[in-house]
This record gives sequence, structure tokens and C-alpha cells, in this order.
Amino acid sequence: MHMRHNSFAPSRALLLACTAPAVAFFAAFWLLPIVQLIALPASKGWETYFVVLTHPRYLQSLLQTLGLSLAVTLATLVLGAAVGITLARHRFTGRLLLLSLLTLPLSFPGVIIGFFMILLGGRQGLVADLTDALGLGRVTFAYGLAGLFLAYLYFSLPRAVATYTAAAGAMDAALEEAARSLGAPRWRVVRDVWVPELAPTTLSCGAIVFATAMGAFGTAFTLSSKFEVLPITIYNEFTNYANFALAASLSITLGLITWVVLWLSRRVAGPAPAAGA
Repeated sequence: MHMRHNSFAPSRALLLACTAPAVAFFAAFWLLPIVQLIALPASKGWETYFVVLTHPRYLQSLLQTLGLSLAVTLATLVLGAAVGITLARHRFTGRLLLLSLLTLPLSFPGVIIGFFMILLGGRQGLVADLTDALGLGRVTFAYGLAGLFLAYLYFSLPRAVATYTAAAGAMDAALEEAARSLGAPRWRVVRDVWVPELAPTTLSCGAIVFATAMGAFGTAFTLSSKFEVLPITIYNEFTNYANFALAASLSITLGLITWVVLWLSRRVAGPAPAAGA
């Protein structure tokens, strides 16, 4: 007795009909805006593409953004690794609750985090009230570099803690036990076992934190009255001055930097390990 196996083979017309909405959406909301963004600076001359390097104000804004993002990334990785490894290696009552509280800021938009920083270090904040009560005047730090750094760190740290907790929990404990059995001190275990094992996590997490800090707008919009970063510069150019060509040029610069960092992190770190491997 022969059995006939029928398989459904969709026609080319059906495949085109199914993919057409996705292609149209991609073209309308990503491809066309990107093409327009790249073409806009040419309307003011090809030198507009390099204005971030030739104009002191825009160059300063870029360098300030780069410096702030690098500082936030380094601090986030150090603190996130320390907390994440501790949570992964120690089991105690309330551990999951603590991890949930530490990652809670991930649900807050940047504007809310900026508001939190104003409540802490703004003109009417807790620190200002305390220093005023001590006769030191109303000390504030929310509206400059310190406020932006703390707010960015507050936003980035939960992601790093969650990432390092998962990565440290998946580490091969046999490697660390072998190093300790051979008499390796703690710093050698950290250097020879933890750092290599967590290197892909560090690269990928650092790239994401850096890219997020470079493009952060809500927090910067709330706090950067004394320290301008590139997203605010872009916003001012097309909102206050209607200079769309210049805003497009600065946007291209910002996008290229973050894209290159993310691309390099993927190339260096390699593909993510499969679950359960």
C-alpha cells in the first residue's frame, strides 16, 4: 500500500503577497528616512558632513558625550561585575527580591530618572536641604556633569547587574576549583578564570551601555543645562534653529560611532554560546 505525502508548497505569488507588507513597512519607516538623513547634509555642501570635526562647539559636544559615555561604561562594568558575581555566587534569603529591586530602574524612562536626580541633587533636592540646614548653602549637582554621570549610571547599572549575574551563574565552577587547588591566590583566580570567562559578557554589555549612554536623550534633556551632550545638540539644531541639514550630519556621526562600537563588540566577542552549552 502506497501512501501519498502531500506537502504544501506556497507559490511565489503567495510569498510575495505575504512579504509585501513587511517590505513596505521597512521601506517607509526605515529605508526612506535613512536615505533622507544621509542626503540632507549634501544640500548645504559636502563639508556639512564633517562639521562635527570643524566646528568647535559641535566637536566639544561630541567629546563631552564620548567622555561621559566611556566613564559611565567603565563604572557600570566594574560595579555591575562586582554585584552580579556576588549575587551569582551567594545564596541568601531575599536574594531574588534584591535582584528584582536592583533591576527595577530598567522599567523607568530617562525623564523619570532625571527627575529622581533632581529630587536628590537639584535646587529643591534632599542634598540642598541638608547642606542648607548645615549652613553650607544650597549645594546642587544635578544639572551638570556629576548629575548626568550618576543618572546614566543609575540607568545602566541594573542591566549590567542582571547580565553579570546570569553569566557568572553559568560559569564552569571546576575551573575555579582547579585554580584554587593548585594554590592560586584570589587575584590570580580573578585574572586567569573570571576575566577570560566573563570577557564576552563584558564586551557585549559594555558596548550596549556605551551605545545607550551616547544616545540617551530623556535624562540629558532633564539635566543637561550646564553640560551639553550630542543628542541635546541635535535636538536644539532641528527644533530651535530648524537646521535640518546640520542635525542630520550630527545624527550620522552619532549613529556611526555607536554602530561601529556594537559591530566591533560582536566581532571580538563572537557568537553567543548556545543555551545549556
